[in-house]
Amino acid sequence: MTEPVKRELGVALLGMGTVGTEVTRILIDNADDLTARVGAPLAIRGIAVRDLDKDRGVDPALLTTDAESLIDRDDVDIVVEVMGGIEPTRSHMLRALQAGKSVVTANKALLAEYTGELADAANRNRADLYFEAAVAGAIPVIRPLQQSLAGDSVELVAGIVNGTTNYILSNMAEHGLDYDTVLAEAGRLGYAEADPTADVEGYDAASKAAILASIAFHTRVKADDVHREGITGVSASDIEAAKAFDCTIKLLAICERFTDSEGAQRVSARVYPALVPLKHPLASVDGAYNAVFVEAENAGRLMFYGAGAGGAPTASAVMGDLVAAARNKVHRGRGPLDSVYANLPVAPIGDVLTRYYVAMEVSDRPGVLSSVANEFSARNVSISTVRQQADLPGAGARLVILTHKAPDAALSATVEALKNLDVVTAVSSVLRLEGTND
Repeated sequence: MTEPVKRELGVALLGMGTVGTEVTRILIDNADDLTARVGAPLAIRGIAVRDLDKDRGVDPALLTTDAESLIDRDDVDIVVEVMGGIEPTRSHMLRALQAGKSVVTANKALLAEYTGELADAANRNRADLYFEAAVAGAIPVIRPLQQSLAGDSVELVAGIVNGTTNYILSNMAEHGLDYDTVLAEAGRLGYAEADPTADVEGYDAASKAAILASIAFHTRVKADDVHREGITGVSASDIEAAKAFDCTIKLLAICERFTDSEGAQRVSARVYPALVPLKHPLASVDGAYNAVFVEAENAGRLMFYGAGAGGAPTASAVMGDLVAAARNKVHRGRGPLDSVYANLPVAPIGDVLTRYYVAMEVSDRPGVLSSVANEFSARNVSISTVRQQADLPGAGARLVILTHKAPDAALSATVEALKNLDVVTAVSSVLRLEGTND
């Protein structure tokens, strides 16, 4: 029987921003408890930063601007990456893995593009790659997908995985405010970055969707494979219309395994704002909170809810991975290996069955509804609900239509045809409807 490692384990920390500062604090403040949990002491060997002159509240002797030399130290066993960005971060992580050192990271953008390369390096060198904090902050979702549901077949992973957009949409719904007003308020409160593009245009959520889909369906999915739409076009009138249908609007990351018309299994990964029925568990997730909803063949429906961002919550997930990696070092074990055996094709958005909410301004005269309905019928799109508001300025009317499920390409083509109808003044909003059995 192999004896456990009893020596001190060295930790190199790359980055000391909000998350890195919290990780350092936990390592120092909880040193005795962590030693008991791991089976060996954890010692910070060094912290790579960009600016040595900034007071970071730690022994200055720990700080360095030379990340590569820190990684290369013989007394470093585990590298914790919380510096963000793609390069030189990717090179640093590969350097650590190639040296047989385990890596813990919260870098969603890098993982969404380079998980395969990093996982291969980890496997070749018998090192661990952990990234629980990359998707939903403190919410444990990676490990349940990799381990707790390893014997099940996951069919759907759908989540609210961006706190900024959820804060904006929740406040629009609660207070009846427009997008620009709530975005400005989110910036003042620190919920939105000075440049919120990555959040509000869905890039952040798309990276997370790629990671979730890869794990859930044992298939390599990259950020570029994810269909992405942001929330900048969601209006106060859309929010009100959603309420009339007993729905709210959320930016969803949806990862789905489905069987196509020819009987072949495929994967869909997509991010967009969608109407969600109020009875669905995700509808009640408000403010900056996140939640991930999972459907599995045998486990049924599961939901994971909590703080999706922030220094302390994210550091909690990082520390969970760090303890797991350290225990593996002590007991000479391995963490979960990369699994992409299924290698399912990623379906384009046009092939995915969805439902549409279409709001349009139309002429208020006989025959309008018939003309509109003909465009849906011509593309085999069935209409579920129609609502009309008359007496709009200019003798017009507002028509809102919900469809049944149809290929997204057929729905999109229908919307384009509606824009060319003489009786349609404007198609003011197009959203999808998710979370229903239809």
